[in-house]
Amino acid sequence: MALRCAVLGDPIAHSLSPALHRAGYAATGLDWTYEAVRVPAGGLAEHLAGLDGTWRGLSLTMPLKREAMPLADTVTARAGLAGAANTLVLVDGEVHADNTDLPGAAAALREQYAGPVTAATILGAGATAASVGLALCDLGARSLVLLARDADRAAVTLAALERHPARPSVRVGSLADDPAEGEVLVSTIPAAAQADDLLDRCAAPPVIFEVLYAPWPTPLATAAAAAGRILIGGLDLLVHQAALQFEAFTGLPAPLDRMRAAGHDALGTTA
Repeated sequence: MALRCAVLGDPIAHSLSPALHRAGYAATGLDWTYEAVRVPAGGLAEHLAGLDGTWRGLSLTMPLKREAMPLADTVTARAGLAGAANTLVLVDGEVHADNTDLPGAAAALREQYAGPVTAATILGAGATAASVGLALCDLGARSLVLLARDADRAAVTLAALERHPARPSVRVGSLADDPAEGEVLVSTIPAAAQADDLLDRCAAPPVIFEVLYAPWPTPLATAAAAAGRILIGGLDLLVHQAALQFEAFTGLPAPLDRMRAAGHDALGTTA
């Protein structure tokens, strides 16, 4: 039976998820559909209530990842740790929440960097910062710095990182003033916020993980490439987490290369 999936969020028109998942369906011969649906903050419960049995899976982006948690019938350990879900699997009237950003981020990083991860700096403090930070802890990071505009708004992410079984040391610093440290710098902030002063303070880490994929390249990605630093892009993260979603929705192995190629085609970039 042809089933339906979608990515939900606000804004959502820019999302590459439809291109990736549709490429996966085409490669595996599934007659499924995948669309992008605008669901604003506060609207997820009503949206879920209106879905029928033809729906199998939902990918979630901002601002819905934390909103989804109390709406799920079951929650994976990693989604519970992050306090956020980017994946909802719909089976027999139940909603099962997962977070594929964690293993997706780890896979994207290890695809290009095999060195040690003991300390890292994260720009921003939202749900994506929490997920990638937890992935870094899984890879060995024991010291994390969150550089945030507002320390009070970082509290939820700070609590999520401190819940990691490794009990990392986590400090909240100022995005406006503090330098980056550690082997890895993760940016979850808009490209417009990547001013020259910030880039100068982010010159030390040899590995840059830019979670954005549009616009590309961001000022941080451009600076990293020019300096010869290892650069992991938002498309790398998106492809790996989408492949895990594809497998959760369909029960089939994800055609990772085909999904990655679809993402590059949609962005007009090359692998």
